[in-house]
Amino acid sequence: MTNQLEPPLTETVFYILLAVRKPLHGYGIIQEVEEITNKRIQLGPGTLYGAIKSLVQKELIELVNEDLNTRRKEYLLTEKGLTLLKKELKRLQELLQNGTEKLEVSINDDDKTKDLY
Repeated sequence: MTNQLEPPLTETVFYILLAVRKPLHGYGIIQEVEEITNKRIQLGPGTLYGAIKSLVQKELIELVNEDLNTRRKEYLLTEKGLTLLKKELKRLQELLQNGTEKLEVSINDDDKTKDLY
């Protein structure tokens, strides 16, 4: 098993990395992901903490603050995590560009893209 993570990222990992661009504790991450996705993605604690453990091991996020009284731990995106997130964004932009060109649709045309969700 490799300790590296490369695109494509799962949607869950993508949004967790995006959420911790500022220091957040677990519940804060859950709330941030819900806000970013308009509640389309709702992370459960098991999913979140399993992902956090893996992302810390891979050095994509780091523990930046731990309150022993409340047991809250805050996590922050590392430079390595930011680089990975940027690679994924580039990959997604390519997908979007190729898809819209080949399907001859505009991503701003709600009538044509709303059926995709």
